[in-house]
Amino acid sequence: MSTALRIVSGRPLEGEFASYAKADIDRVAGDDAVEALASQERSTVALFGSLDETKVRGLTYGPGKWTLKEVLGHLADDEQIFTYRALCIARKDSSPLPGFDEKAYVEFAGFEDRVLEDLLGEYRAVRRGSIALFSSLTPEAWLRRGIVNEYEASVRSLLSTSRATSSITCAPCGKSI
Repeated sequence: MSTALRIVSGRPLEGEFASYAKADIDRVAGDDAVEALASQERSTVALFGSLDETKVRGLTYGPGKWTLKEVLGHLADDEQIFTYRALCIARKDSSPLPGFDEKAYVEFAGFEDRVLEDLLGEYRAVRRGSIALFSSLTPEAWLRRGIVNEYEASVRSLLSTSRATSSITCAPCGKSI
């Protein structure tokens, strides 16, 4: 992926995100969020694409934890929400954006009833849409701020938070993405 035709996001600074997100954002390496999205997509597809449908059905990494299909579905949901938030703020929409309950989203999504290959296809489509949006942003758009879940956030901090969620959520799977 060439950086010649797009602006590198840079790392979000303190004040661009909620204080509780600092530890997660600190886990995100580098300052080129778009390249990181592409790299993370390759890792996620390699991880989940190598799994056998019959072996993952109902498989969790611990009692009361999400199944692998629920983890993948959550990644797609989470990214869609964070990308929508970033789009609104990048386009100077000043409407406060609500939070969401990821546990309720997973509970009512029916991810476990879906075919793993279809979930992976959804994840890839969402990720490609995110890459397309973030590749098009201007330096000013990356730094724009808005209210998300009752805190101020910049566009680039929302992307970093979403990237961190992917890494943290998949860590119990035994792979780093």
